[in-house]
Amino acid sequence: MISWRCYASNAPSPKQDGGDEGKDRVNEEDVRGALSRRLEQMSEESVETGGRSARKAVEEAGFGDELKRRLEEKIAGASFRSNNATAFAEAGLSSAAGKGTRDIAAAQPWTGDESVADASLRMLTDAYKPLRGPPKVPGVRLPTKIDTGRASNPVGRGVRIASARDNVSAYAVTNDPGLSEEERKKLRAQLKARFQPGARAVPATVQGLQSLANERIEDAIARGQFKNLPRGKAVERDPRADNPFLDTTEYFLNKMIQKQEIVPPWIEKQQELVSTSTKFRGRLRADWRRHVARSIAARGGPLIHQLRLAEEYAFAEFIENPPKKKVEKLNTTDEAGQLSQLTLTDELRSFPMPIDDNLESQLEIMEQTFDDHGNVKKPTESVKITLELPSIPAAPPPQRQPTVPPFRDPVWEATEGSYLRRAVDNLNSITRSYNLMAPELAKKPYFSLERELKACYADVAPTVAKVIRDRAMAPKIKGVEVVGHTPGGVLDKFAMDRAKHVYDDRKPQYGFKEFWRDLFGAKA
Repeated sequence: MISWRCYASNAPSPKQDGGDEGKDRVNEEDVRGALSRRLEQMSEESVETGGRSARKAVEEAGFGDELKRRLEEKIAGASFRSNNATAFAEAGLSSAAGKGTRDIAAAQPWTGDESVADASLRMLTDAYKPLRGPPKVPGVRLPTKIDTGRASNPVGRGVRIASARDNVSAYAVTNDPGLSEEERKKLRAQLKARFQPGARAVPATVQGLQSLANERIEDAIARGQFKNLPRGKAVERDPRADNPFLDTTEYFLNKMIQKQEIVPPWIEKQQELVSTSTKFRGRLRADWRRHVARSIAARGGPLIHQLRLAEEYAFAEFIENPPKKKVEKLNTTDEAGQLSQLTLTDELRSFPMPIDDNLESQLEIMEQTFDDHGNVKKPTESVKITLELPSIPAAPPPQRQPTVPPFRDPVWEATEGSYLRRAVDNLNSITRSYNLMAPELAKKPYFSLERELKACYADVAPTVAKVIRDRAMAPKIKGVEVVGHTPGGVLDKFAMDRAKHVYDDRKPQYGFKEFWRDLFGAKA
């Protein structure tokens, strides 16, 4: 900055001569900054490449005569280099460049007309082509080809694919009998329009593509191609989605479980509960059946007396502990999403009739609904179905009373009581865990030892007679020999009880046959 101020303050004196003016010009060029030089360079480039408009802009900007003169000199130099580019390129080649590179640099650019020298060289090259390899030895002459009427060069797949659309269109125009003359004219006009200069112009912008697509769609609508299109299926709505008695979280969890095909935890707990209860009841019935059969058989007597006693016990059990009536309840959801409960009760009813005593089976179906508060409404209607069955004689009331009470054994109950109570407690704990997980409609009641024993007595009593008969008729196993343990190992079985003496002077001599006889023969 100090040097700039020093030079700027010392203006050139008008009394100096020409030599002093040249020195001042050189000093001014040294003092100019990079910004001034860059602006001058940009001005020169704009004048060189801009043409008349750039020159006019330079003149209007008020540049000095010196700058104009230098710009014009540069423009003239650039024009001269452009007109004599070949000479400058040849002169600028290095000494290491080859002849081919120099010929290419010295060659004249293509002007659109072939020179006489180039044409002569081309004709000579076509007439006398250079050999590409060694001369071929003449071989066996192949037979002359016969014209079969087919093209020797098969048409490529690309050509066939490109002409497939035109062939189909031409066939539709010429050979379709269902087209009228007007439709044929329209198709011919469309085919002709495809070969026009602007027929296959594709827009290069997004707006152009959108307008082209809209035009195609409108043309298709005008031709009626969007009529009678197949509609999609109706959306299936789950009626349980609007059920007020079903929790939303529970509903979505059930949907997720169904979609992922996994088993919910309460289903796994239910399987565990069912398997445990089945094993407990099966073992209880098997133990009680075996105990009753052995107790009756232990009293002795003929088999027929034992069977009659077992039947008397079964009859007394039937009178004392009759089987319960089966009632089945079904919980369903109607189309409106309301919960309904159907109760099915099946029983035989007899009506006294003077002419024919027929039995009628009456099936009563009642539907119960729940209100908004979850309370059961009264059944609005009840459907009764009565079917006439063939005449069946009514079972007479029992004329006799059982001669023995139902079979019970307090000693067995006391012996097995601890196990049974623990098993029932285990089942109740599993049931409690299951009820905590399961929904309200799938919960199960708890187990009771007294109820399980009564059900066991009622189920086992009719089968005791068959068990006694099977035990009596079963064949006895005979010929069972109990082999005790003998000292020694496996190799001791092949040992001899006493030592054998072998003498070389005896004939015949001791051989493999004698060894085998002594090893597996009868031991004394």
